[in-house]
Amino acid sequence: MPVLVISGTGTEVGKTVTTAAVAAVALAAGRSVAVLKPAQTGVGPHECGDADEVARLAGTLTTRELGRFPEPLAPATAARRAGLAPVRPQEVADAAGKLAADHDLVLVEGAGGLLVRFDDEGATLADVARLLDAPVLVVAAAGLGTLNNTELTARELRRQGLDFAGVVIGSWPDSPDLAMRCNLADLPEVSGGPLLGAIPAGAGARDPLDFRARAATWLAAPLGGTWDAHAFTATHPA
Repeated sequence: MPVLVISGTGTEVGKTVTTAAVAAVALAAGRSVAVLKPAQTGVGPHECGDADEVARLAGTLTTRELGRFPEPLAPATAARRAGLAPVRPQEVADAAGKLAADHDLVLVEGAGGLLVRFDDEGATLADVARLLDAPVLVVAAAGLGTLNNTELTARELRRQGLDFAGVVIGSWPDSPDLAMRCNLADLPEVSGGPLLGAIPAGAGARDPLDFRARAATWLAAPLGGTWDAHAFTATHPA
């Protein structure tokens, strides 16, 4: 898995912290890691972006952004309003390919959901995954409404012939409600893909050394971790 594309089912679902956890596990295993953020929005020129946050939490890795736009909008809209050139899928694929030549793992973190537009021609993260022939990991919310969003994302990945790696719950609370507990069994059912982890709520606020030490316990074996979906579901009965 030299390149892994990480998408969310929407915004604020824990995509960046999940990316950091995947990176931390890979680094702990001795792999070299690069994080590519094609389009960073809602961040000023001298502020830290998502790739910087991944590096802060996960450890020493390579980061790269291709476009930065100040307003917190979809990349195509943010680029247009800023009067800047948008990021194109081929540009992303070329950058990821160059990083993959020098790193064991390249994580490409999207902006929002799978079909958020990069440019006014309608290019999306799905186009990037196709050009890279890379699997897509979907980060989903824990609670009510996530089943619909996750199933729609998984269906679109399959419709486009893309490799759906599975689902990670991006923020799992200490006291999950009934819907969240039911979703542990329902998310794999509706998505048709494995549940590959659950990141604790607030993980991004942990001390980075603690984050790195615990990251493997939040992710399943295909992502290099020790988390077990069946055991986790059994400890959160509906």
